[in-house]
Amino acid sequence: MSLRALVVCLCSSASVLSGCGGAGAPPDDGAGEPAAAAGAGGSCLSGGHGGAPGAGEAACGGPGARFATRVVSACFGPGQGFGQDRYPDVVLGPPKGGGCCGGSLDVLSLGDGGSIVVAFEGNAIVDGPGADFLVFENAFGRGDDAASVFAELATVEVSEDGAAWSAFPCAAERYPYDGCAGWHPVHANPDENDIDPLDPPSAGGDPFDLAEIGVPLARFVRITDRAGTPDVFDLDAVGVVHALCP
Repeated sequence: MSLRALVVCLCSSASVLSGCGGAGAPPDDGAGEPAAAAGAGGSCLSGGHGGAPGAGEAACGGPGARFATRVVSACFGPGQGFGQDRYPDVVLGPPKGGGCCGGSLDVLSLGDGGSIVVAFEGNAIVDGPGADFLVFENAFGRGDDAASVFAELATVEVSEDGAAWSAFPCAAERYPYDGCAGWHPVHANPDENDIDPLDPPSAGGDPFDLAEIGVPLARFVRITDRAGTPDVFDLDAVGVVHALCP
């Protein structure tokens, strides 16, 4: 087995969820939660059920979460380690961006080929005009050239039920890295400024529009580091711009 296939799964409860490294997702258990399944590259443990409505529920019982509230699974590839001492809280809630020219340290490194699945308890991403959700990494610019950015790229997928996934095509070969996460600096940081972290033009981060892949609603987001590259993806946060439960 290659080193890349040896991934470590770090999770927070005792129920097995899925295979590591962004492999196929497990089937749904009928309540909007991915069910237990063994994976080819090892196994991951569930982050636990947080009371999210089932995939078929459309009604909102009150204000829903606009940032990831739970890590469903996290599978770390070689080269990982940073942020695991603060897992899973480090990727929950709003971003803590470092601005144009300095990457945030409030992140979780996925490692080479590592993957993470997050959920929004009591809420979902819906298709609206423009960007529907934002993925925040710790990319930063180098100099005045917009193309000179320290990027650590990942592929992003979404799912309504945790079983069927739709991926955004990631143009990782050269700048601009359209459809990838990990190449836009993050400006929003509630600890340091009043920038709205859910306003794509000002917040920074990588915007994703469900219309681009023909998906009307998503309850889960899966982010997978682009394996084989020298730099690994570091997740800060995931935020919902257009929410089922605003």
